[in-house]
Amino acid sequence: MSLLPPSPIPSRLINRSAACRGYYHSEDDFEDTTTTAHATKLDPSKSAKNDQLQDQVANDPGSAPLAEDIEAQARSSEESVPNRPEEEKKDPNLVTWDGADDPANPKNWSTKRKWSATLVVSSFTFISPVVSSMVAPSLDAMSADLGVRDQVESEMMLSIFILAYAFGPLFLGPISELVGRRKVLQLGNAFFFAFNLGGGFAQTETQMMVCRFFAGLGGSAPLSIGGGVLGDSWQAHERGRAIAVYSLMPLIGPAIGPIAGGFITENTTWRWAFWSTSAACGLIQGFGWFYLQETYASEILRQKKVALIKETGNEELHTEYESPDRSIVNHMRSALIRPFKLLFTQPIIQVLAIYLAYVYGLMYLVVATFPLLWTSPDYYNESVGIGGLNYISLAVGFFIGTQTAAPLNDRFYRQLKQRNGEVGKPEFRIPLMVPGSFIMPVGLFWYGWTAQTHQHWILPNIGAAIFAAGGIVIFQCIQTYIIDGYTRFAASALAAAVFLRSLCGFAFPLFAPYMYDALKFGWGNSLLGFIAIGIGIPAPFLLWNYGPTLRAKSQYAAGGG
Repeated sequence: MSLLPPSPIPSRLINRSAACRGYYHSEDDFEDTTTTAHATKLDPSKSAKNDQLQDQVANDPGSAPLAEDIEAQARSSEESVPNRPEEEKKDPNLVTWDGADDPANPKNWSTKRKWSATLVVSSFTFISPVVSSMVAPSLDAMSADLGVRDQVESEMMLSIFILAYAFGPLFLGPISELVGRRKVLQLGNAFFFAFNLGGGFAQTETQMMVCRFFAGLGGSAPLSIGGGVLGDSWQAHERGRAIAVYSLMPLIGPAIGPIAGGFITENTTWRWAFWSTSAACGLIQGFGWFYLQETYASEILRQKKVALIKETGNEELHTEYESPDRSIVNHMRSALIRPFKLLFTQPIIQVLAIYLAYVYGLMYLVVATFPLLWTSPDYYNESVGIGGLNYISLAVGFFIGTQTAAPLNDRFYRQLKQRNGEVGKPEFRIPLMVPGSFIMPVGLFWYGWTAQTHQHWILPNIGAAIFAAGGIVIFQCIQTYIIDGYTRFAASALAAAVFLRSLCGFAFPLFAPYMYDALKFGWGNSLLGFIAIGIGIPAPFLLWNYGPTLRAKSQYAAGGG
């Protein structure tokens, strides 16, 4: 498949005299610094820059939930240029930007061009979560048509999409750092389009499972790379609104999907849930073809180097990104191993990843079992279309949690930092986790018992909204703590957490029908709520008291050894 190249890159000059700008350390530069003889030395000015960037993030009241994932990707993007000695910066064969105002540098693009890229990537990021949950109201009809009789296998047609989210980012993120963002986004979206379209034509359970899994792999591309596009093109001080738009998409997508899916199934056939989203995906792909240009500096400069070699015949030209160690094998090995190394060696990551995974699993459990409550004759017996409208309560909860947690989290951080002599600590992200750890179980209890006793439909929806709001508060606190606590390794630390949470998002809906059959909604949700209390209440107190000590002993954590 051929892809349109980015807009032409000025190739008339090589900046031979000015020092290259924007040199930051990548995660690879810090890996195993105690055992690698040629390890890169840390630049103190970069630590100060990281601290300044953390303050900018902390003082941004408009950040949305999951914006921390995006900020980590953006920060990783900013830190992706390897550090070079001063004499290399004056290398006459070094291909770099034509000055600080080079129009080829995405950070110098016009605001219109930046927003075009942001909106295209945000649209990619929206359609994938919509498809992840859109089949929830259609599972009974799909199972009947495809001959699926086992309840677990039926639920798996929904959750296997989330399983792909666990594996896709492990490969797609590192690949984008080798070949550029645009190619991976376009190919990932094409992959998503093809297999999602194929799902609408599936005639067997196996065909459906294969299509859903590979559609999820392709659909994970914008979720794992989109934040990098924002980091490539927007300066830190102007990134807030772009992140707010982009980060909202993964939240409203899972709520909007079942609403549309319910009415589609009720009025036509479940197959149109696949075909309609594929049509939307194709439309977005078309816009992306023309409006999404390459943003990754390494790929832009590589193309500039190729053009200059062709123009001048000088085979010695190179970019600051090129090094003997920067091979595909080494890069992929480091990217794949480091998240699991953090997961298995860092107690802080283990505690937070388990809690985050449990919360994420509960969210998809609720999404998957809403049809059981609202359309079952044993409960509310609503039509598939009307039953899908109840997903609005989850969207409301996500929105309230977002708008409440973001400013409060930042306010608490600033106040605690001021009391600590203007020295920030990751533990200052913990206080809001305490009410979130209480609110989420309260929502589960409310939702479960009002549903089991057949109260007015608004009451279970209120409980679901409370649950969703509490869950998002916990999400935001955990992710900001991970980013602040593992600044230079934030992308890998979050990758570890994302891997575990996606596994739970896949697994939890599978046992939910059996649990509710045995315990009903009242005691079933109560059991989940008690487990949430058992995990969630001790976690913030343990991190507050022991987090600094654990970080001090870690070679990966900020401030650690």
